[in-house]
Amino acid sequence: MDSMLIGSFPRPCSSYVSSDDWRTVKFKLGHSPSSYVPVQISRNGAGRSYTVSFQQHLTKHHVRGIQEGCTFYKRWNTKCVVNAASGQPLESEPGASSPKSTLTPVKNALDAFYRFSRPHTVIGTALSIISVSLLAVEKLSDFSPLFFTGVLEAVVAALLMNIYIVGLNQISDIEIDKVNKPYLPLASGEYSVGTGVGIVTSFAFMSFLVGWIVGSWPLFWALFVSFVLGTAYSIDLPLLRWKRFALVAAMCILAVRAVIVQIAFYMHVQTFVYGRPAVFSRPLIFATAFMSFFSVVIALFKDIPDIEGDRIFGIRSFSVRLGQKRVFWICILLLQMAYGAAVSVGATSSCLWSKLVTVLGHAVLASILWTRAKSVDLKSKAAITSFYMFIWQLFYAEYFLIPLVR
Repeated sequence: MDSMLIGSFPRPCSSYVSSDDWRTVKFKLGHSPSSYVPVQISRNGAGRSYTVSFQQHLTKHHVRGIQEGCTFYKRWNTKCVVNAASGQPLESEPGASSPKSTLTPVKNALDAFYRFSRPHTVIGTALSIISVSLLAVEKLSDFSPLFFTGVLEAVVAALLMNIYIVGLNQISDIEIDKVNKPYLPLASGEYSVGTGVGIVTSFAFMSFLVGWIVGSWPLFWALFVSFVLGTAYSIDLPLLRWKRFALVAAMCILAVRAVIVQIAFYMHVQTFVYGRPAVFSRPLIFATAFMSFFSVVIALFKDIPDIEGDRIFGIRSFSVRLGQKRVFWICILLLQMAYGAAVSVGATSSCLWSKLVTVLGHAVLASILWTRAKSVDLKSKAAITSFYMFIWQLFYAEYFLIPLVR
């Protein structure tokens, strides 16, 4: 089309011009709406073709375009040189290499792993091992580098196994967690199933590796029994997935939290670290009995806020069978009984400072528990979940009191 002529040489026009001699016609150059140029058209002798004479204007237009291109190239080249000298990518967007944008993926990865590890259980495991290890301390000189090394080895191995157990539970409960705990990485889609399997497999392997390197039989058996019970509790295989059965599920948690943690890790320090004979001391018996109550409460209470998903997927927990309110007050009653027994044990102590601390400490905790329980809105999942985290805080507090029982 004539309106799109951009060539640098004249060419025959494809249409006749009816007027004689010269006529001014506007041709469009380039893509700018205003880039029209006047062109004179002359008729030849035969009257059959016309010559468009606009070389001069087109040449000026072409030269100006070249000059503008050169100017752009110079500016672009200067920018490239400056970026190369400063070590920045040549085509990076402004702020693309800022520290904030670089750290964001790392921050997101750490946050996802933090939620995957179920931090309240990690804290509980670490505090429980440190607390029961202190029960083996008989004199001030027992606080030696050997003691701290032995406790650290136990804590590291146990935390690795703890992450295996809670991770396997999430892999087995993805569909349930989409209802009950949609913020978890597997339920939200942040982690794929393959990623979850890779994490739990590597952590289980590292846990046993640490236990084997340390060479402590009490530590190894603690890891092995925890592995077996944690796997049987969660994995969906024939005769397994014991969490489907309320009583069996509670017994699994009691066995790990109340028996294995108390006895096995105490024996690790008592026999392996200190090389002393195995004895069941009064504080150890108290710790095992008290934490038996507490472990049952945790096993029952953890299902109260999850009743909706458990009911949908056929998990017959006590909360599904008996109702949230009844199970809630059963848990409160069991804890009050445990605190009452702790006050009685503290009152019979022959050590005055131990008597004062254990009696007052457990009485205060029982009072706080009762006051807080009466204000819980059992129709609110958020309120019940918040109170469940409060139960874990009481669990932590107890491990600060246990080493003081003498």
